[in-house]
Amino acid sequence: MEAPLKELTKLERLATAKGKAASIQGSLDSLLQALQQAKVAAASGDVNSDHIQNLSKTVEGKKKEVEERQKEIYSSMSRFGKAWDKKFTTSLPTYSDLFSSPASVAALQRTIALHLLRTGQFDVAETFLDEAGVEISPEMRSQFVELHDILKGLRNQDITLALDWARRHQGFLRERGSPLEFYLHRSQYIRLLLSAHPPNPIPAIRYANENLRPFYTEHESEFKRLMACIAYLPLHKLQHSQYSDLASPSLHFDLETLFAKEYCARLGMSRQVPLRVVGDIGGGGALSRIEKGKKVMRDRKSEWSHNEELPYNQIEIPLPPENRYHSIFACLVSKEQSTEHNPPMMLTCGHVISKDSLLKLNKSAGRAKCPYCPVETPHNTALRLYF
Repeated sequence: MEAPLKELTKLERLATAKGKAASIQGSLDSLLQALQQAKVAAASGDVNSDHIQNLSKTVEGKKKEVEERQKEIYSSMSRFGKAWDKKFTTSLPTYSDLFSSPASVAALQRTIALHLLRTGQFDVAETFLDEAGVEISPEMRSQFVELHDILKGLRNQDITLALDWARRHQGFLRERGSPLEFYLHRSQYIRLLLSAHPPNPIPAIRYANENLRPFYTEHESEFKRLMACIAYLPLHKLQHSQYSDLASPSLHFDLETLFAKEYCARLGMSRQVPLRVVGDIGGGGALSRIEKGKKVMRDRKSEWSHNEELPYNQIEIPLPPENRYHSIFACLVSKEQSTEHNPPMMLTCGHVISKDSLLKLNKSAGRAKCPYCPVETPHNTALRLYF
C-alpha cells in the first residue's frame, strides 16, 4: 500500500494549495476582487481603455493559473490510479445488495449516525440525521457530547469532569470491578508529585491521603508503589528506577481509552466503534479471503446457498488480539468451529475434537479411536470443554 498512499498524499497536498502553481481558490478569489474593482470604477465613470486591457490580461492570467493547477491535479489523479491498479491487480468483487429492504437501510443509516456521534463528528452527524431522516434521541446525543467533553478534558490533563462522572456512577464501576476512579486519582497524584521543582511531595501526599487511601484495600500493592516512588525523585531518577512506569506519559494517556470503554459500557455499547471494526477487519484481508474461498468452492462445483452463509470449513480469518472477543475451537478433523450443539470434547488421552467428529469415529461398543494417537475413548467418558 506504500505506493498508492504516497500518491494519495501528493494529491491531498495539491488539493490543499501546496503545489507549484497558485491554488484554484486563490486565483478565483483574486479574479473576483479584480472584477469587483472594475465594477466600482465603471459605476463611478473612471474607466478607460487601459483599465479594460489590464482587466483582460488579469482574466487571461487567472485562467492560465487555474488550468495549470488542474493539470497538476489531473496528472496526480492519473498517477494515483495507476499505482492503485498496480497494487490491486484483480477487479473488486461484486456482491448482491444486502441493504435493499427499508428495515436494513434504516439500520445502516442509524449505525452510521451513531458512528458519527460516537467519534465526535457532531456537525456531520447533524447534517446526516437531517438528510437521512434518522431519529436519535436528544438524550443520547447529549451523552455523546458529554463523552467527548470529558475526553477533551483528559487530553488537556484535567480530570475534573471524568472524576465527577466516575463518582456519579460509582456503583456501576464497582460492579464491573473497574479501576477507573483509582486511576484518575493516581494520574493526578503523579502530576502533583512531578510538578514541583525542586521536588516537594507534600501536596501529592496530602492528595493521596484524601483521595487514594479509600482505595487501599482494592489496590494495596499499587498504593505502596505510589508512596515508595517518592524516594526516587526528581524525575530523571524516577525514570531509571523500578518505578519508571509511573513516570511514563502512557499512565495519563491510557485514561482516555479506559474512560471511553466504561462510558460506552454504561450505555450498553461495545468498547470498540463497530464501523471501525468492520473496516479494519474487512480491509485487513477478510474480503480477499472470502473471495478466495468462493473461488475454491466454484472450482469444486459448489456454491453458497444463502447470502449470509459463511463456509467456516473453508475460510479462516486471522484477527488481531483486540478483535478476539471470545475463545473459539476449530476441530482439526472436521475443520468446523464448535457450536452449542457441536461442542469441543476432550478424549481420555487429552486430545480435543468436536462432538460430531467423535460420533463419526464411533467403533463397536460405543468407543472411538483418537485420530491423533492409538488410545480409544468410550463416548460417555469424553469431557465437554468450555472456552
